[in-house]
Amino acid sequence: MNQTSTTLNALYARIPRRHTSDNVKEIYSILDEYEELLQSIEAENSFYEQHIAEFFDALEPIRNTIKKSNDNKASKKTKDDLFDEGSGALKDAMDALTAFYDDGKRQ
Repeated sequence: MNQTSTTLNALYARIPRRHTSDNVKEIYSILDEYEELLQSIEAENSFYEQHIAEFFDALEPIRNTIKKSNDNKASKKTKDDLFDEGSGALKDAMDALTAFYDDGKRQ
């Protein structure tokens, strides 16, 4: 396992499941770090550069869902449901990236 895979697994393990204001901040931090990781993968070689765009495309909908989960007008259940949806989507995206990345051995 290379450093990128290790970092990806560590980010995955940090994803919170319950809505709290601290967890919203944490998931935004994770999203930022994940985006930086995607940029580093993109720079590894031409194969990743050509095929990584779909992983970037998943970021904005996740951010929007997390943002909606922090709406003061939403009920606690709605906040929990939206946060769970956003964190689940982030986990799914990271799972897909883990399968795609294959320890950086693709060319």
